[in-house]
Amino acid sequence: MSVSGDLPDLYIGGAWVHSSDGGKRELINPADGSVVAVVDEATSDDATRAVAAARATFDEGSWPATPVSERAALLTRIADLLVRDKELLARIETDDTGKTLVESRIDIDDVVSVFRYYAELIAVSSDRLVDVGDPTVISRVVREPIGVCVLIAPWNYPLLQISWKIAPALAAGCTMVAKPSEVTPLSTIAFVRLAEEAGVPPGVLNLVQGSGAVLGAALTDTDDVDLISFTGGLATGRRIAEIAARRVTKAAVELGGKNPHIVFADAEWESSVDQVLTGVFLHSGQVCSSGTRLIVEESIADDFVAELAKRAAKIKFGNGLDPASETGPLVSEQHREKVEAYVALGISEGAKLVVGGERPTDPTFATGSFYPPTIFDRCDRTMRIVTEETFGPILTVERFTTEEEAIMLGNDTEYGLAAGVRTSDAARGERVVRALRHGTVWLNDFGYYTAAAEWGGFKKSGNGRELGPAGLAEYQEMKHIWHNTAPKPAGWFKGD
Repeated sequence: MSVSGDLPDLYIGGAWVHSSDGGKRELINPADGSVVAVVDEATSDDATRAVAAARATFDEGSWPATPVSERAALLTRIADLLVRDKELLARIETDDTGKTLVESRIDIDDVVSVFRYYAELIAVSSDRLVDVGDPTVISRVVREPIGVCVLIAPWNYPLLQISWKIAPALAAGCTMVAKPSEVTPLSTIAFVRLAEEAGVPPGVLNLVQGSGAVLGAALTDTDDVDLISFTGGLATGRRIAEIAARRVTKAAVELGGKNPHIVFADAEWESSVDQVLTGVFLHSGQVCSSGTRLIVEESIADDFVAELAKRAAKIKFGNGLDPASETGPLVSEQHREKVEAYVALGISEGAKLVVGGERPTDPTFATGSFYPPTIFDRCDRTMRIVTEETFGPILTVERFTTEEEAIMLGNDTEYGLAAGVRTSDAARGERVVRALRHGTVWLNDFGYYTAAAEWGGFKKSGNGRELGPAGLAEYQEMKHIWHNTAPKPAGWFKGD
């Protein structure tokens, strides 16, 4: 990892290079405002060269035809090196994002599991024979790499989110250009150095970091790219989908959520309070699947919200490197101002501020972008604070009286990424989770996932899936091979 700006941070065609115009970006530690590192800021020309390197490597190189066993072995070597460097990578992630070191270590463990999962999955053939009713014909459906992939990841889970893309792309035999968020690129830079050490061939994995406004067109508006995988905001995702549609490029976009956490009166109390808090305030709410909308049964709502407020006020936020910190700062001062604007909006819309709602006054937090857990009660679906993704430590509370109303409220969103349901009635739980239009639904739990199960959303949370077998299929094309083992004239045209 470059900390001084002297080492090159772009990786194009198997070489580490500086930005073509010498551009640099300072990366700020959100916990104290210090400069963590200075890295190269790519230009559109750099991005074009990275795409060209990936294109040439796919079209002219041997990587797409590399035996599955060799690709699986490479993924396993990467996983082993991630284990070796876990503490270093976790520290980088905490310095860059502000999240606690405990969270960062969990993230690295999850990255390891993703690479191990796809190493195992790719080793299992997914080709199939099709019976066409003719013993002289062998009909096969095979999977082949889709080609050149552009992989664009967000700032909140930098290494984890890019791993969900790189691991299956490598497993499938694709070449790629990875673009981490310009706000938090450090762990991805470190990972690419690690992947180079593991033996990723030159040109297979390329890396550029910089502003999407500068790099976006070069990475997406080109016929040299076969797949765009994007995780981020709805507005940017729409633009990418529009470009992809015009180019007829495959695009998989995960665009966030506004996720309901439904609590029935018969839910187990202690775990419900605990997991509602965790579901919304982990990583200071900077999670696409955060349970930001509490939908609670009216008969317990007053007591439940009071208990949440009492515990939320005691959450210890601070520098992620401090073992006493339970959550860290927001990623930047700019993002804190966005969260503050939503808090002001909630107040103006008539929501009842229960706890939080203003910057901490403790001088300890003066140089960081900290914001306390904030809860609004008496919310409804006319409020923007309820309908829009705030991406911060803000919980809104809505109330219901019937199961049907709970389902209606849970589905009354333009998003559909994730949801939680809490009840001790197993039959009710099954009815509600099946009725909710969200890509992941937790029953009496919240926030967990596995590399073996697909992740993605309904409606405006995007399209396509990451993780699981479908996450690999995104990076593959299906080809039908019809082999006639006893060819003979068709006799369709008789002639004279």
